[in-house]
Amino acid sequence: MSGLHPWQVMTDHLPWHSAPLPLPEAPEAWHQLAALGGWQAVVADTVHAFTQDVMFSRHAGSAGLSARWCSLPCAVPVLCAAATGDGMAALQTAVMAAEADGLPLARIVVALVATGEGRLSAPVKAGATMLQPKVASIVHVPHDERIRSHGLRDLTRLKTRTLAAGRQLAEAVLSSAHASWGETLPPAAVPAAYTEGTTHRGLAEVADHAC
Repeated sequence: MSGLHPWQVMTDHLPWHSAPLPLPEAPEAWHQLAALGGWQAVVADTVHAFTQDVMFSRHAGSAGLSARWCSLPCAVPVLCAAATGDGMAALQTAVMAAEADGLPLARIVVALVATGEGRLSAPVKAGATMLQPKVASIVHVPHDERIRSHGLRDLTRLKTRTLAAGRQLAEAVLSSAHASWGETLPPAAVPAAYTEGTTHRGLAEVADHAC
């Protein structure tokens, strides 16, 4: 966001090569964090084995993390896949698993990330064409060596096409949200009430009904 709506980044300020901090897996905890911060929109970057989770939860007969992420108010899932033959095969498996489990495919945005310079291969182009009608949008993210080596610490050095892909991703997510919940999205969530003796688990459960 820009102008009257500045954006903020929560970071641990550790070196780029350091191991990530252990963070809560519960989607409800992230939703409650957004409410506590008063943020209208939050991007949660998680390392999540989507396909494995969907298939395991379907076998176990219980709601997995993927389904819980999708059930949060105004949540738009973004699946990231490498723009390679193997990456496309994994993405197709993920989409088939989500479709079989009844997850909102039409709300999902896909980011196809290039692993090097050059044009996309024919299998990747064909796979993207086949998946396009099933998901909300497919955005091609170009290779940018500075992100791999420095992350987002120096935004002024990012390539123009990288910034353009970022804007396209944001627009795709917003468009998906508008298609599901209308042009005027509901206001930011209100933090769940805390009473003495409430456990962390209780807070997460309350947060799921905060909106």
